[in-house]
Amino acid sequence: MLATLTRPFAARPAAKPGKLARHVTPTGVERKLGEDEIIVSKTDLKGRITYGNEVFVRISGFEEETLLGAPHSILRHPDMPRAVFKLLWDTIAAGEEIFAYVVNLSRNGDHYWVFAHVTPSFDARGKIVGYHSNRRMPRPEALAKVRPLYAALLAAERAEKDRRLGLERSSELLHRTLRDAGMAYDEFVFSL
Repeated sequence: MLATLTRPFAARPAAKPGKLARHVTPTGVERKLGEDEIIVSKTDLKGRITYGNEVFVRISGFEEETLLGAPHSILRHPDMPRAVFKLLWDTIAAGEEIFAYVVNLSRNGDHYWVFAHVTPSFDARGKIVGYHSNRRMPRPEALAKVRPLYAALLAAERAEKDRRLGLERSSELLHRTLRDAGMAYDEFVFSL
């Protein structure tokens, strides 16, 4: 399995149209990483998966052929605030790393929480050519503090009929929360 995952992305055919259409209902069942397990994935600049390790394939429940070339958002859980993803993408697109708590959705609707470290990948000239993420099991006491914040962010997003306005409201709440705590997002997540 790993040998296929490490072949260059350019050597693979593009994903078949319609292959990624997902209408999965969350099961409420949580999958957990082992304490020593690390999920590793890489994407291109548009967030399409170019590499994933065996732990990534196993916990996501997708076949590697489905994952490779697919948008990383294939794993997006409906309870994950878009404001956090916006912050994440804005940060890495600016060439900086970020740490974040993320809840993902497996193929069958199970979910799994991770503590992610996401970094841009640079070429020899310093140009961003993709992104790299290592994810590990989060500490339960940190999740106990993250879940209420994410629920509040989601409520702000969903209170607006217009998705763009909902994202703005949620982002405002996230930034206000960080300002009130006197911390950047990375500092906040490490303080939990």
